[in-house]
Amino acid sequence: MPKPRPRITKSSKPVAVKAKRRSIALEISGLEVPVELRLHGAARRLTLRINQTRRAVVVTAPLRCKIDEAGKFVHRHLDWVRTRLHALPSPIAFGDGVIIPLRGTEHMVRFVGPRPRGAVVEFEALGSGMPVLAVKGVPEHASRRLRDWLYAEARRDLETRVHYHAQRLGLRARRLSVRDQGSRWGSCSTSGMLSFSWRLILAPPIVLDYVAAHEVAHLAEMNHGPRFWALVRKTMPDMDVAKTWLLKHGIDLHRYDAADATDGT
Repeated sequence: MPKPRPRITKSSKPVAVKAKRRSIALEISGLEVPVELRLHGAARRLTLRINQTRRAVVVTAPLRCKIDEAGKFVHRHLDWVRTRLHALPSPIAFGDGVIIPLRGTEHMVRFVGPRPRGAVVEFEALGSGMPVLAVKGVPEHASRRLRDWLYAEARRDLETRVHYHAQRLGLRARRLSVRDQGSRWGSCSTSGMLSFSWRLILAPPIVLDYVAAHEVAHLAEMNHGPRFWALVRKTMPDMDVAKTWLLKHGIDLHRYDAADATDGT
């Protein structure tokens, strides 16, 4: 029995694409998650990955790849896709009573309603000793307020550590941004712009510090060769501890607020 062909959104046609970059949504029989085809001028072959934040399948292909060819490629790797989707941790949406890590320490989230004074998010304590993130405002806006606050906390910590490592290495970053990156913890452009995942604020401080040092080192070495790693180790001698933590626990950070996440890669 022949395998079903992928359905194509009405904005897409099964012909070669001439644009420099294009994104097309596919519906693949047997998969209930989003499947995105990214046609990219720099791509030389078909590749497949899982966007952990959006719980989506991303196919990257050369510009002239046809839709049918991309669909067949996904079908040939359905077992691989299902295995990795199954391995993803269950998502945890921001809601009243959930427990989330903040700088590596578990906190309980409480939506406390409108309060006249103080910051949007404040620290409180439970009788059990677990710290509480008290989020103020009407309940329907509380999850967004918590998310915005976490972004701001991540930016504050990252700005401090990027400045520290840049000074130690005699480098300078042009700009820093914090986004919801689907598969990277950080990135560095050739123009000196650094970008980081907001989820680093959930990890222990040494992990955020390591990623900051990693991207600062890319300002001098846009590769992962020996000179690059020498720079990272120079400014952060205990980098191996953070690398090990990310390998073991990094995937778990993508479960938080995954339902509302967008891909920033």
